[in-house]
Order: sequence, then structure tokens, then C-alpha cells
Amino acid sequence: METAVRQYFEACNKVDRDLFARVLSEQVVHYLAHGMAGPVHGIDPIVERWGADVRANSSYWAVDAVYADEHTRAAVCEWTAFKPRLGKVLRGTEVYRFDDAGLIDEVRIYYASRRDDTEPANELEGFPYAERGFAT
Repeated sequence: METAVRQYFEACNKVDRDLFARVLSEQVVHYLAHGMAGPVHGIDPIVERWGADVRANSSYWAVDAVYADEHTRAAVCEWTAFKPRLGKVLRGTEVYRFDDAGLIDEVRIYYASRRDDTEPANELEGFPYAERGFAT
């Protein structure tokens, strides 16, 4: 799982569809923070989304740490995103869920940022919290 997460970031940095396809399920869903126009469904839309960011902002990502649990088929990655054209550095984590074949079928992104008190709930856009048993 750690290798798959690291390869996912390599795919993001290289905008390499073949590498994405080695680690992502065709049914992958990438949940994004509120206001980021998510979730993103499927490999090609993910390639397009991160490829556009690389082209527009010279973005690239570094893996800081990966924690994986084979029993739950889940992993968490702490990362740093560099956006040189914007003069920005972002930090965050992502939670990955793996399918029976060992491919990533869900990505949930969380930014290290201030809470937004103008929003009634600070949560991922479109994520089915109640259906998944999260406190609501």
C-alpha cells in the first residue's frame, strides 16, 4: 500500500496516465475539500485535474510520511505541495482506501488549514459521511 501511495504521487508529478492506472481502480473517487469542485470520478478526470495544476502552477508534490493498515485496507499520507508559480506551499494528508485487487479506489484529501467559521460544516464536498457511519 505504501508503494502504491508513493507511485500515485509520482504519477501526479509526472502526469503519467499509465502510472496512475497501475495504482488506481477505474472506479476511483477523489473527494476534495469544500469549494474545490469535487468529487472527481475516474482515472482520466484525475489525470486531467492534477495535470492542469502542474501545467498552470508548476505544481509538484512530496510524500512526507505514509502509514498503512493492511487489515482495514487503508493508508494515510502526509504530503507537501509546492506551487512555484503561485509562490505557495500547501501541506495536508490524504486517506486512501484500497479495493480487493490492491488498487486505490478512494482518496480523501484534507488540507492543514484554518477552519472556516463561515461554513456550517467543514467537510469534504460530496462525501457520504452518514452512510459511512461517521458522526454527523
